[in-house]
Amino acid sequence: MAASVLRGERLLIARSSVQTVRSWFHGSPPLSKAPPPQAAFFPPAEGAMLPAGSFEGQTAFITGGGTGLGRAMTTTLSALGAQCVIASRKLDVLQKTAEEISSQTGNKVHAVQCDVKDPLAVSACVDAMEALTGLPDVIINNAAGNFVCPSERLSPNGWRSITDIVLNGTAYTTLELGRRLIKAKKGASFLAITTTYAECGSGFVVPSAAAKAGVEALYKSLAAEWGRYGHRFNIIQPGPIKTKGAFSRLDPTGAFEKAMLDRIPTGRLGMPGEIANLAAFMSSGYASWMSGAVIRLDGGEFVSMAGMFNELRRVTPEQWKMMEEMIRSTKGS
Repeated sequence: MAASVLRGERLLIARSSVQTVRSWFHGSPPLSKAPPPQAAFFPPAEGAMLPAGSFEGQTAFITGGGTGLGRAMTTTLSALGAQCVIASRKLDVLQKTAEEISSQTGNKVHAVQCDVKDPLAVSACVDAMEALTGLPDVIINNAAGNFVCPSERLSPNGWRSITDIVLNGTAYTTLELGRRLIKAKKGASFLAITTTYAECGSGFVVPSAAAKAGVEALYKSLAAEWGRYGHRFNIIQPGPIKTKGAFSRLDPTGAFEKAMLDRIPTGRLGMPGEIANLAAFMSSGYASWMSGAVIRLDGGEFVSMAGMFNELRRVTPEQWKMMEEMIRSTKGS
C-alpha cells in the first residue's frame, strides 16, 4: 500500500511538474521558424530509392496527380519506368505537369480530366485510361480537399465538399477500377494517402478526419475481401508535408508551421519525395506481401503529441534540478 501511495504521489508531482513546465513556457516568444538543431541528424533523401526499371512495363494511375504529393509520386514512378496517368479536375494543370514530368523522365505521362466526386466522371475517366494505356497495375488515391473550420460553423456544403472528394471519390475510383480489374482477371496494387489523425480524430478538420477514417476502413476491408483477385490495399498516413496547396488552406498565416516544427522529434517537416519513395516501395513487387497495412511517416509527431509527459522535453537542465529537489522532498520519498 505504501509503495502504491508513493507511486501515486510521484505521479501527481510529475503531473504538477508538467503544468509547471507549461506555465514556464506560456507567454514565451513566438517559436522560431528555423528548424531545431536535431534536424541536422535527419536530412531528407528524395532521390528514387528503388532500382531503375522497377516499374518497367507497368501503368500507374494517380488521382490528384497534377500538384503536391501526387506530382511527386508520379515523378518517382515515371522515373522508375512506369507509364503514368494523372487525373484531377484542372486539365490545364494536369497537362503542364504531364509534359514537365515526361520531359524529365523520358516516359510518357497522360493527363485525363476527372472530378472524383462524380461517379459518371470517374467511369468516363477510366474509359479514357483504358483506351490510352489499358487497365493500371498501380492505383494511388491521392485526391483530397481540406480546410480548417470550427465545427459549429461548418455548413452542409462544407461537409460535402470534403467528404465527397476524400471518401466518396476514393470509393468511386476504387470500386470502378476494381470491378474492371476483376473482370479482366488482372491484379493490382491500390494505395490511399490519408493522414495521421485518421485514427485519432482532430478538431477543426472534422470532415477530413471522418472521411480519411472511412477511406482506411474501406481499404482494410477490401484488403481482406479482394486479395483473392490479386489486389493489394495499403495506406500511407503522412505527417506535415509542406506543399503549397495544403498549407495555403490549413496554415494561411504561417504560425502553425512554427508550432509543428517544435513538436516533431526529428525537427523538420517532411518532403514530398520521401512520401513518393514510400509510395513506390509499397506499390512495387518488393512489397508484394504487404496488404492491409497502414504506414505512418511523420517524423515522430504522432507519438510526440500522444504522450502525457512529452512536454517535459522542453525543461532545461536547471529546471530539472529544481524539479528533482521538489520530488525528493515529497513526504515518503
